[in-house]
Amino acid sequence: MDKVDKYGEIIQKVIQEYAGDRYTRKDVDRELIFDTKNHHYQIVNVGWEGDRRVYGCVLHFDIKGEKIWLQYNGTEIDFAEELVKAGVAHQDIVISFHSPFMRQFTEYSIG
Repeated sequence: MDKVDKYGEIIQKVIQEYAGDRYTRKDVDRELIFDTKNHHYQIVNVGWEGDRRVYGCVLHFDIKGEKIWLQYNGTEIDFAEELVKAGVAHQDIVISFHSPFMRQFTEYSIG
């Protein structure tokens, strides 16, 4: 198994564990979106709360080259650290919601 496929499996596992049974909004679905061909992985909330439409990305990863790009994290969980615990090297993770300038001050890749 090559590195990109391995990282795709790790991301899917991390997302599935997070999305488990913690989510209990009555008329809002939590959708796990795995585009394994193009290496895009997301969690999106979709539905209604009363007369208010709910739609939004909760978590978004991409794999570009051989690095995992954390595009968006709308949670309080440090998903970069979760990836490290799952076997991804720090230098293979890009916190892409930080500006390229700010990335140099993290322990992760600048891109």
